[in-house]
Amino acid sequence: MQCNVGQTERIIRIVAGALIIAAGVLFGSWWGVIGLLPLATGLMRWCPAWSILGINTAKIS
Repeated sequence: MQCNVGQTERIIRIVAGALIIAAGVLFGSWWGVIGLLPLATGLMRWCPAWSILGINTAKIS
C-alpha cells in the first residue's frame, strides 16, 4: 500500500470521520459507523478508491 493521501486531505478525513462518529453517538444512530471509513483512510494515509481511480494527493518526494 503506497501512500496516496496528502497531508491536508488526511487532516480533513480524520476530522470529518471524528465528527461523523460523534454525531452518530450524540443522536444514537448507527450511521456514525460510517465515520470509521474516512477516519481509517486518514490514519493509514491510503485510500483504496484513490488507488483504483489513479488519484494521488500525496507529495512526491
